[in-house]
Amino acid sequence: MSETLPQTPGADDRAAPLAVTMGDACGIGPEIIAMAHRAGELRDCVVYGDAQLLRRVCARLGHRVPVAVLESIQEWREVPPGCLPVWPAVRLPEDLPLGRVDARAGAAAHECIRQAVADALNSRVAGLVTAPIHKEALAAAGVPFPGHTEMLQAYANGEGGSPVRMMLANDQLKTVLVSIHVSLRDAIEAVTVEGVLETLRIAHRSAALWGQPCPRIAVAGLNPHAGEGGLFGDEELRIIAPAIEAARLEGIDARGPFAPDTVFMRARHAPPEHPGEFDLVIAMYHDQGLIPVKYLGVEQGVNVTLGLPFVRTSPDHGTAFDLAGTGRASPASLVAALRMARSLVAGARRAAASAR
Repeated sequence: MSETLPQTPGADDRAAPLAVTMGDACGIGPEIIAMAHRAGELRDCVVYGDAQLLRRVCARLGHRVPVAVLESIQEWREVPPGCLPVWPAVRLPEDLPLGRVDARAGAAAHECIRQAVADALNSRVAGLVTAPIHKEALAAAGVPFPGHTEMLQAYANGEGGSPVRMMLANDQLKTVLVSIHVSLRDAIEAVTVEGVLETLRIAHRSAALWGQPCPRIAVAGLNPHAGEGGLFGDEELRIIAPAIEAARLEGIDARGPFAPDTVFMRARHAPPEHPGEFDLVIAMYHDQGLIPVKYLGVEQGVNVTLGLPFVRTSPDHGTAFDLAGTGRASPASLVAALRMARSLVAGARRAAASAR
């Protein structure tokens, strides 16, 4: 570390930390990280980012806290309570503009993620919680991925490796997407028997991490009224229903396809008045699945990548350039992502222990 810090009693017994990537430095990522730290939510985390930038952000927010620059991830155990441990993954110029697309911020966000994934694969960190990135900034930096999910799949599972899926979740609703960051035209083309079946398999496998080894999975249709028997489109008959039947033959409790304008209401779990009929919903494309969860409250929503060899969560919002530097951003979704990551890491450890 860049300064000598006393050993924390009992620190050697603590598990590997969560890696929190800084996100786009021109957005609210560094601010909500500082706010979450002030609320005591980063007690078991290491931030991957620019230590000097984080110091400036903390000072701007009036959060007077020592920032401990680590020389190895293992040194996080030596950081005393109250300090913010930072792995200096990048160094950015001080004149970086807030609230604007900047290729330097895109490149830095990408590098933080790349290093955090490498450490997760080597078990130096227990999982990832990623602050928001900006897709235009990534593109400006020449990063060949449209978002976190595609980047994580490439770095963690390799080209041609195991597929991943995006889940958006809160306390009331969980949705898993067949396709993610593609045009609506391409999303329709992505609705294939194998694509839907693979989504069902990944969702079923992953549900054990949050304590539902046999989840009730509803599958949304693609067309209005789930095609109305072929009157409004036949994808339900040709593609979605056969995928559901194949999944059921594998022991997956999959049901549908259901009309997409009502299935999310049926799955919403808000006891005692409204116990959900299903534990999660498979949506055919990005907005179909994300609008219902976000409508219930962006502050509680968490983005989870399913199918990775480690846990990864993220807030349910973007870089919020309009709020950057104002101190008005809310850390609530980041806090929800941190708490869900801890819960999923614990679930993964339980699953690994039971498999031995």
